[in-house]
Amino acid sequence: MPGVDLLRHPIALALERGVLVMEGEVADAGAKKLALSRAASLPGIHHIVDRLRVAPARHMSDAEIRDHLRDALGSEPVFNGCAVRISSGAPPMSGGAAGPRPAIDGSVEGGIVTLAGEVPSLGHKRLAGVLAWWIPGTRDVVNGLEVAPPERDGDDEITDAVHLALDKDPLVDGSQVAVTTRRAIVTLGGSVASAEQREMAELDAWFVFGVEGVANGIAVRPP
Repeated sequence: MPGVDLLRHPIALALERGVLVMEGEVADAGAKKLALSRAASLPGIHHIVDRLRVAPARHMSDAEIRDHLRDALGSEPVFNGCAVRISSGAPPMSGGAAGPRPAIDGSVEGGIVTLAGEVPSLGHKRLAGVLAWWIPGTRDVVNGLEVAPPERDGDDEITDAVHLALDKDPLVDGSQVAVTTRRAIVTLGGSVASAEQREMAELDAWFVFGVEGVANGIAVRPP
């Protein structure tokens, strides 16, 4: 279960004039979001410089991560209407994508996946981020994809995105997981066949852009 374990994964903190710099390696995306959220709630913190990285499930070179990212985005039917452009340099983070159709510009540096460009919906943006997180060597995902035309975001949209991530995950039986969201906090229910599926379902929820917390109420069915 994601959590902030400072004994196994210490975080270096530096505070100056209300700006907090957080640097270190955490266990997973859930621990990263929790650490940032807890720091943001402290009095006197006006801005956070996020230098937290996630311990990769497997060491991979940037070139390997780029290949996985290209394959994941290129083979996903949801993105059939989008051009996918993966480069070794940093993509532009603003201005949208040039060309007759939406495009995802991806790059990888130091295990950090950066997504830029333009997609037609929040669902596209969130799924692209989840696919980037699923790459075993990924240490962080910076999701700068723009949605055009802009869409109103909310709890229902987050719930839909978590459902989609669970349905796409071959390691989880998403049909057995219930999802509700309130104020960006996702609650998971239902039952799955193993503790591994329960943990993966929670991580899938954490991977979704905009999720600020996950309450995992999934039960593990007895064999």
